[in-house]
Amino acid sequence: MTGSEISIEITTSLGQVQSCDWDRCADWSTGARAENPFTTYRFLHALEQSGSVGDGTGWDPYYIIARAGDDIIGVAPNYLKLHSQGEYIFDHSWANAYERAGGRYYPKLQIAAPFTPVTGRRFLAHPNHIDLAQAALAQGAIKFAQNNQISSLHVTFCSRDEYDRGGEMGLLQRDTQQFHWLNAGYHDFNDFLAALSARKRKNIKRERATAQAFGGTIETLTGADLKPHHWDAFWQFYQDTGARKWGSPYLTRAFFDIIHATMADDILLVLAQRDGVYVAGALNFIGQDTLYGRYWGCIEHHSCLHFELCYYHAIDYAITHGLSRVEAGAQGEHKLARGYVPAETYSLHWFHEPRFHDAVAEYLVAERAANAEDIEILTSYGPFKKAPSNEDEAE
Repeated sequence: MTGSEISIEITTSLGQVQSCDWDRCADWSTGARAENPFTTYRFLHALEQSGSVGDGTGWDPYYIIARAGDDIIGVAPNYLKLHSQGEYIFDHSWANAYERAGGRYYPKLQIAAPFTPVTGRRFLAHPNHIDLAQAALAQGAIKFAQNNQISSLHVTFCSRDEYDRGGEMGLLQRDTQQFHWLNAGYHDFNDFLAALSARKRKNIKRERATAQAFGGTIETLTGADLKPHHWDAFWQFYQDTGARKWGSPYLTRAFFDIIHATMADDILLVLAQRDGVYVAGALNFIGQDTLYGRYWGCIEHHSCLHFELCYYHAIDYAITHGLSRVEAGAQGEHKLARGYVPAETYSLHWFHEPRFHDAVAEYLVAERAANAEDIEILTSYGPFKKAPSNEDEAE
């Protein structure tokens, strides 16, 4: 099969694509769990159906479809962006510089899982046509930008393999970082604690005791245990967080109703209840080998409850279910003290204006070096035991 036999289509609605065709490219897992729930048809379609993306949101879908004859061999969740919100790999300084130079930065193209700083494949290729489909999707996105005089293309939180391939194709490579928890084969939470330095171990025990004394109970819900009233409660928490962080929530109320119907088995919802009222909650999505922490909110403040619901319950779940990793979202060096370690994340970028493309390329060389140094320093301050010592005194 040659590249000339590949055709590229753009569609503004996932309703024009069969879910099985999309997921054959998006999900290579062979088990019950999706490899990564955020690029599945059901997640992206829920965003579209609920109005979380589309008219008035600044995220206009332009999904890219690669066909070999009648067969779909690749897809990409591509959006025309009218701002830089909900991305978590920040380009506001690029936008300002581009417009100061007389250009028009927006709209731009974004290949991403909207509002989701989670690493995963973005050029979603059928497993029998990986090289061909990934190249066709990347070239198709650039061609679409060129034909429509769009300033730039951004592929955020892509896989390391795509990062490497993208660099070979001339896309600019950007490194950023998050904090992830890694399962070293722990048998239970205490086994994990035993791997930490005494000071970090004592702090986590103290935080868990403080949180669990908040005066109520904590529920961990997934699948059929999730009920509509749980989403009513979580919507209050989500609205509060959205108003404080972003000005207004990214997701609509309808989104949660849709994922309740279509993704209940992909969801882990941790809720704190006091005096018959839900007062705080954390929403996670479950992947094949990773638990993804996504949203937290509360209507009452209780000391350390955020750490308990978002971080420690997630670690507990991952250990119990044999997951290798917990990704707790963007940023947050405070996660380091709670057993999470620095991890590189990746993105790819292309600019229509060659001189700006070259300027960003030069900037990224320096940024990559700084990011690598930052990760090295943060890792050295990690919470784990460095060497046998007398620090493991009786607690």
